[in-house]
Amino acid sequence: MIYLELFLVFLKLGAFTFGGGAAMMPFLEDEVVERGWLTLEEFIDFVAISESTPGPFAVNIATYVGVEKGGFFGSVCATLGLVLPSFIIILLIARFYNKFKESRLVTGAMSGLKPVSIGLIAAAVVSIGQAVLFPTGFAWSELLSYNFITSLMIFIPMFILCLKKIHPILVIVMSGALGVGFGFLEKVF
Repeated sequence: MIYLELFLVFLKLGAFTFGGGAAMMPFLEDEVVERGWLTLEEFIDFVAISESTPGPFAVNIATYVGVEKGGFFGSVCATLGLVLPSFIIILLIARFYNKFKESRLVTGAMSGLKPVSIGLIAAAVVSIGQAVLFPTGFAWSELLSYNFITSLMIFIPMFILCLKKIHPILVIVMSGALGVGFGFLEKVF
């Protein structure tokens, strides 16, 4: 039954990934692409959409996959499965945090989780970057492809704007406009 499968898959993701949506990305990709719920290209497209819309990235993905596979009730099952572990964990932490915040075990665990989260985010960047920039695998000819060049022409100025602390909404709008412009140019030429 798809509803139970959606709930259990996203419950597992919600229970065993730390560091937020970006750190969850490699696991999300594995689960939804391996199960055939989304193609890698669809997943990457929806990552871009999810990062550009309100709400947590992982919740947006869970809701979208749920709707695609099981309609409205599928979206409820997937989203509930994803957020339920965090909800329960936060309730428990809120209840006991003051009592254990000075514990060496707790501070040690938190220190260990920080670098893991960074590693998971880096793995997601590499995985999605590879799929976007080198969709057929790395080849020197890819460096001269329209897709690679336009991706760099959008990425570099947007990265610089991010370093200059330009508001993220402006960066998203500008990136989208450049993407539409380059997509139009590709069709014309």
